[in-house]
Amino acid sequence: MAAAPARPQPVRTLVTIAGPSEDIAVPFTKLTLTNGEELLLSTVEGAHPGLAVQPQLRAPWINQRVGDKHKTQLDYAKAGIVTKEMEYAAVRESFGCGPDMPFTPDVVRQEIAAGRAVLPCNRLHPECEPMVIGRRFSVKVNANIGASALSSDLQAEIAKLHLALKFGADTVMDLSAGVENLAQIRTAILRASPVPIGTVPVYEALDRAHGDPSLLTWEFFRQVIIDQAEQGVDYFTIHAGLTQDLLPYAAARLMGIVSRGGSIMASAMLRQNAENLAWAHFDELMDICRQYDVALSLGDGLRPGALADACDKAQYGELKNIGRLAARCREAGVQCFIEGPGHVPLDRVYENQDLEDQYCGGAPFYTLGPLVSDIAPGYDHITSAIGGSLIAYRGTSMLCYVTPSEHLALPTAEDVKVGLITFKLAAHAADVAKKLPGAQRRDDAMSRARAEFRWYDQFALSLDPEHAEAVWKSQMPDDCAHEPSFCSMCGPRFCPIRLNRKLKAAFENKD
Repeated sequence: MAAAPARPQPVRTLVTIAGPSEDIAVPFTKLTLTNGEELLLSTVEGAHPGLAVQPQLRAPWINQRVGDKHKTQLDYAKAGIVTKEMEYAAVRESFGCGPDMPFTPDVVRQEIAAGRAVLPCNRLHPECEPMVIGRRFSVKVNANIGASALSSDLQAEIAKLHLALKFGADTVMDLSAGVENLAQIRTAILRASPVPIGTVPVYEALDRAHGDPSLLTWEFFRQVIIDQAEQGVDYFTIHAGLTQDLLPYAAARLMGIVSRGGSIMASAMLRQNAENLAWAHFDELMDICRQYDVALSLGDGLRPGALADACDKAQYGELKNIGRLAARCREAGVQCFIEGPGHVPLDRVYENQDLEDQYCGGAPFYTLGPLVSDIAPGYDHITSAIGGSLIAYRGTSMLCYVTPSEHLALPTAEDVKVGLITFKLAAHAADVAKKLPGAQRRDDAMSRARAEFRWYDQFALSLDPEHAEAVWKSQMPDDCAHEPSFCSMCGPRFCPIRLNRKLKAAFENKD
C-alpha cells in the first residue's frame, strides 16, 4: 500500500518589521496557513527567544541621549519629541492590523504626554524591547514569578521567565523575597528579559530589616529602590496611598488587608506609630525614579480580598490618595500607572474603572482580575478573567494574570501556562470588543479555517496549539491521513458545517 501523501502544515517563522527609522526592527511571528493566507502575530519572546543574555537593543539609543541623562520618556513626550522607544512601540501595536499603521509614533507620544500611557524601560535595562501600556492600545497581561525561601534556584527562575514569555506575558513581575542570592537572580532575569520587569521593593526592604516591620526605615527602603534601579528594574509597585487615616476602615473589613505589600506598610505604620514612609518621602522616591526612568506602579495596598469588602472607604480612599500621587508624578516627569482590585461584584466592575479615570486623571489602570466571585478555589483564573474582560473593555490597560492556584498554593508551570492563556484570551476579547484595529483578524481566519475543515490551521491559530490538537485527536481515528470533514461531536452524518456547504451551494446556484 502506498504511503499517504504528506499533510500540508501551517508554518511559523520569526520575521522583523522595519520602523520609520532605519535602526528600528520589531520581531513578529508570521503564520502562513495551508491555504496561503498569512498573518502577523505579536511576539514578546524577542528577536532572540530563549537567550540567557538578550542583545542590548536600546544601548545605541540610550548612548545618543547621554546629554539628556535624566530625561524620561514622559519628559520627551511632553516636549513633543518622539523617541526610538516610541517608534518601536508604535510598530509593535500597528502591524498585524493590516496594511495601514493606525498607531503612529506620534500617537504613542501624545498618549504618554497626556499621562494616559506609559512606556516602562529603565535606561539600565537596554535589553528591554519597548512596549506601551495604555487604554488606546492592546490590553497587556502581566505574569508574576519569583524565588522564595522554599525555592531559590536561579535556573528555575529563568525557566519561569521563558515559560511566561512563551505564553505571551507582556511584562513580568519578579516577586522574589527571602533568598540570599536575590541580587544574582534578579540580575539574571533582567539580562534574559526582552519585556519590562517590575518588582515590589518593600519585600526586599523588609528582608534587610530582618523581617521586622518596626525596623523598616526610609533608609532601608531608599537603598533598595536605588539598588534595584541600578540593576535595571523597569517599574516599581509602591504602596504609597495607604495612609494612617485609612487603617480604621481596613480594620472594619471582613478580610482586612490582603495585599502583602500593603500589610508590610501597615505593620510598619502601626509598630512605629508613623505615616506610610513611601507617602512621607514620595518626592525623594520620584527623584530616584526620574534618574533611571523607572515607572511607578502605584499599588493598591487596600484592594478588597472579598466581595464583602469591595468598593468600601478603605479602597476608594486609597484610590483618591493614589490619584493625588499620580498628578505629582506627571508634574515631575515620572511615568506612572495605577493598580486596582481585587474582589469586586460583577455589577460594580465598571464603577471601579470609572472612578479610577476620575480620581487618577485617566492614568493607565492595571488590575488583578477583578475576581467576581469568592467561591471558586482552583478556578479563580476563571472568576478573575470574567471581571478582567469587563474592566478591560471599559478601559483598563493591563491585567495581572491569576492562576488556578490563587488562594491555595504556589503556581506550578502548568498553572502559569493556564493563567496566561486565560488572561491573553480575556485581553483579546476586550480588544475585539473595543474594535481595536486588526483585533478580529485572527478570529476571522479561525472561522474560515473551521468552515473549510482546515484542522491544522485551526490549531495554529489557537492560543494553545498543542492542547487544541491533543483534544481533537483524542477521539478521532488513529490514522488521519487527510483532514476529515467532521469532528467527534457530530460525526460525518450530522455535521452542520457540511450542511452549510450545501446551503451555500443551493443559493449560489440560484444567483
